[in-house]
Amino acid sequence: MRKYLVIYEPGDDGSWGAYSPDIDGVVVSMDTREEAEEAMRVGIAMFIEELEARGEPAPAPRNLAGYVAA
Repeated sequence: MRKYLVIYEPGDDGSWGAYSPDIDGVVVSMDTREEAEEAMRVGIAMFIEELEARGEPAPAPRNLAGYVAA
């Protein structure tokens, strides 16, 4: 199973946006972070299924995230 980095960003209105730098075109905006996480899970799976149906490989996960204390 591949794991893709997903960035979650809170909106000023309380909504949550999310995207993956490894997966072009899968971007969501939802009311809660939990909804955004589930929508990304579904969106990435559908994106990969479509690629594979066309005989194209899924992109390799290559981005990582971390924290630095300052």
